[in-house]
Amino acid sequence: MPANLRILPAALLLGGMASATQALAAETLPESVVERIETEHHDLRLERIATGLEHPWAVAQLPDGRFLVSERPGRLALIDEAGEVRHLEGVPDVNSHGQGGLLDVVLHPGFGTGDGDHDWVYFTWSQAGSGGTATALSRARLEDETLTDVEELFVQDRFSGPGRHYGSRLAWLPDGTLLMSIGDRGSEPPRAQDAGDHAGSVLRLTETGGVPDDNPFLEDDDALDALYTLGNRNIQGMIVNQRGAVWATEHGPRGGDELNLIEAGENYGWPEVSQGRDYATGEPIGADSLPGMRDPVHVFDGTLAPSGLAEVASEHFPEWEGNLLAGGLRSERLKRLILDDDALAGSETLLDGEIGRIRDVRQGHDGALYLLDDDEHGSLYRLVPAD
Repeated sequence: MPANLRILPAALLLGGMASATQALAAETLPESVVERIETEHHDLRLERIATGLEHPWAVAQLPDGRFLVSERPGRLALIDEAGEVRHLEGVPDVNSHGQGGLLDVVLHPGFGTGDGDHDWVYFTWSQAGSGGTATALSRARLEDETLTDVEELFVQDRFSGPGRHYGSRLAWLPDGTLLMSIGDRGSEPPRAQDAGDHAGSVLRLTETGGVPDDNPFLEDDDALDALYTLGNRNIQGMIVNQRGAVWATEHGPRGGDELNLIEAGENYGWPEVSQGRDYATGEPIGADSLPGMRDPVHVFDGTLAPSGLAEVASEHFPEWEGNLLAGGLRSERLKRLILDDDALAGSETLLDGEIGRIRDVRQGHDGALYLLDDDEHGSLYRLVPAD
């Protein structure tokens, strides 16, 4: 546990929670996991909202306060404010081998704001086909406890094995287009340098899965039209911040995990550029930097194994305004990343093992911070002010 983080037992905290936290509390008080976690600016309370989730992967909050949580084996859970979990009908038949399954889930930016035309739930998943599996994107409407009008919007161009490095994070740009990460799929890293292959990239799609007419590689006959970037190993954290900038956390091999500023048409280097090492030999992979390839904003020390990324924009955490929160799987850490324009100015570890492998991080409508742990008996957690 880092020196700047100290946990106080519940017996020392009998005074209750102040009004800011009371405003965040559900009607049924959730289970308190840690009463107080001291950080540099804000003391936190860690609560468990719901449990019994099998390898949860992503969480999205509906306008009415309920949550959608994807579970990797192929289930989509609907969780109410009391923590009751129901599973929706209508999910496609996903392939859950290895790291595959039902993966990211996001709402259309216009969900719940109009006549229902934009009330779509978008989700990524691993689809089986000839030669292996591929990362796919679908959308559906939510009616009671069923997904209806399910539409398959996009499938990457090549089915392959093994069952890992699907990427699969989704993020909406201010212009209404959708970014989608696809990993290098694990067995053939050079695919990430092939502009004729979706693997190892970020894609930019329309809300119906088409190709926007201003995508950066449209004039390149050797490139696939949906590409937005290439040279990405496996992005599993991606956020469009309030300024419209796209930030991503990316898995490196045996170290070399990256924080990247994602910009149209850029090549992020993998596997020609990396600060990670070969799993078998321990030797460096690629160069630290090469002309024409975008350097990471930051390379994390050791292994973070990043998954889940959120920007803080909450009145409950004013000192963290504009900071990023990055989850870690193997590290079991939640990192606060302090930005100075397009550079990393500092960081702080907020959680270190309290909930295990952190798969997703989101800010809710109420300004609280929500997290999922990647476990066969996983849970949905919430961070709120301790006082």
